[in-house]
Amino acid sequence: MTGNNQSVLPQFLLLGLSIPPEHQILFYALFLAMYFTTILGNLIIIILILLDSHLHTPMYLFLSNLSFSDFCFSSVTMPKLLQNMQSQDPSITYVGCLTQTYFFMAFGDMESFLLVAMAYDRYVAICFPLHYNSIMSPKFCASLLMPLWMLATFNAMMHTLLMARLSFCENNMIPHFFCDITAVLKLACSDTYINELMIFIMGGPIIIVPFLLIVTSYARIISSILKVSSRGIYKIFSTCGSHLSVVSLFYGTVIGVYLCPSANNSTVKKTTMAMMYTVVTPMLNPFIYSLRNREIKGALIRIICNRKISL
Repeated sequence: MTGNNQSVLPQFLLLGLSIPPEHQILFYALFLAMYFTTILGNLIIIILILLDSHLHTPMYLFLSNLSFSDFCFSSVTMPKLLQNMQSQDPSITYVGCLTQTYFFMAFGDMESFLLVAMAYDRYVAICFPLHYNSIMSPKFCASLLMPLWMLATFNAMMHTLLMARLSFCENNMIPHFFCDITAVLKLACSDTYINELMIFIMGGPIIIVPFLLIVTSYARIISSILKVSSRGIYKIFSTCGSHLSVVSLFYGTVIGVYLCPSANNSTVKKTTMAMMYTVVTPMLNPFIYSLRNREIKGALIRIICNRKISL
């Protein structure tokens, strides 16, 4: 990080949220409530799936991984944001910035992979119900999850190491509420062509391809339901509509920020879009995938009843 007319930056300043002083307490309480809801909702799902043997199925295996990923994904950015708002100090160390970038990309990539895995699971369950157990076997699910976690961590490590080799000048102000890789690259004094090229190349298999696979899976599900029953429209919207809305919110904002950047995008617009996939989506996922789920509700009732009996 040293060079001619360059200095080592001990820290960056996260200036993405320009909240007036009179609204600081209100926004702090709002973000704290959203983060607490995200943590509590995802923890409940993970605990229920671990404790109830009725939920030890491929669908809930993917859901537990998604809840863990959401839990960690939100925890990468929100605690630091809340700390900075409370202390009125927007600084983050250089090492802390690299660490935040790594875990943000790792859990963000895994979120994308798990959404497509869950869509494929529902596609097999609805379109091939008689072959579901043979296709979605425990061995297949385990062999699917392991490479996905490895690919997510590898991609995050690659981008983090590429960013670590860059040199930075005196400007250390990041117009974001976390160390977003595209925002940090704009502060670099050295050439960032390789970094930007790898973002564009890896964006295809990590963002575009999963999104297209999810859309294809749900299109096949909708077609299959309509063939069986002409009254299946309500069932489609009740089971798939909420899922597709979360998928659209997550992928739409991610694609808009990383793969389709616009010169007209203001800092406020980019920050708002980032809030959608870093804060709102992890908070909504537990409700979208579990609120209308009878098995989740049944598991919660069984655990509460068993707890009362033991007491």
